[in-house]
Amino acid sequence: MKPSISIVVPVYNEKDSVAHTIQDLLSVCSSSTSAFEIIAVDDCSTDGSASVLDGLIHTGVTVVHHPHNRGYGASLKTGIRVAKYPWILITDADGTYPISRIPDLLNHTQDFDMVVGARTGDNVHDTYSRRLGRWIVRSFASYIADADIKDINSGLRMFKKEHAVKFWHLFPERFSFTSTISVASHTNGHAVKYVPIDYYKRAGKSSIKPAKDFVGFVSLITRLAIYFKPLKVFVPISIGLLTFAFAVLMGSWLWLPHILDSTFAIFSIASLQILFFGLIAEMIVKRFYRE
Repeated sequence: MKPSISIVVPVYNEKDSVAHTIQDLLSVCSSSTSAFEIIAVDDCSTDGSASVLDGLIHTGVTVVHHPHNRGYGASLKTGIRVAKYPWILITDADGTYPISRIPDLLNHTQDFDMVVGARTGDNVHDTYSRRLGRWIVRSFASYIADADIKDINSGLRMFKKEHAVKFWHLFPERFSFTSTISVASHTNGHAVKYVPIDYYKRAGKSSIKPAKDFVGFVSLITRLAIYFKPLKVFVPISIGLLTFAFAVLMGSWLWLPHILDSTFAIFSIASLQILFFGLIAEMIVKRFYRE
């Protein structure tokens, strides 16, 4: 049986595409699931999107307005907070995600805790810089989570509301909601399914700043790694410092008139300290989950 779903659509300055997105959701979900609701969260748009959404209330869409701009993650959290069904489906209002593929995601909800529309289809519109940045972030996250993450921040996905509530304190207000729930789900042993989808050219201008957000994504995943699997971060750093210490020792012995024993000692001690920090963090994490 298909689950009952709450569809959360964050909206910010997307008046040219939001009505079409909502109509597509109504059409597709009416024939593919027994019960659903659509919650559109306007994040204080300035282009008239709020008026467009208010005009759709008669179709049964729940519209929530933020009094000031809070961010993508905050909009999703607002929608999830008021959702009444056990499964949450999120999608963007800019026309980039294929709404017609939602039934394919629904087909996997009996066997998985989260179903992600992975942007690996035949028609994926994206710039080279974004693909490269996404690959770096995805590879780092896959290493941390010990999983093959096909798409870490896809905005078309389904997940259980109870799991989102479990990770609530980790979700940021801005663009890293999807990355957070991806890493958190994998590191906590939840079953995740990736369904290949296309990704279209967005309607309107993106508010993502590639360089700034790339650094933010890497920083976020590092924090999540320390939170869930600290040894994944501390052990490589410790090994790197110890390797450098021995390289300094051997290099100075072979090519310098005296051995740099003080430098060797400093980096060796730093390596051991970082390793001990990692072991302590790992003990804290395991105790936290045990309790």
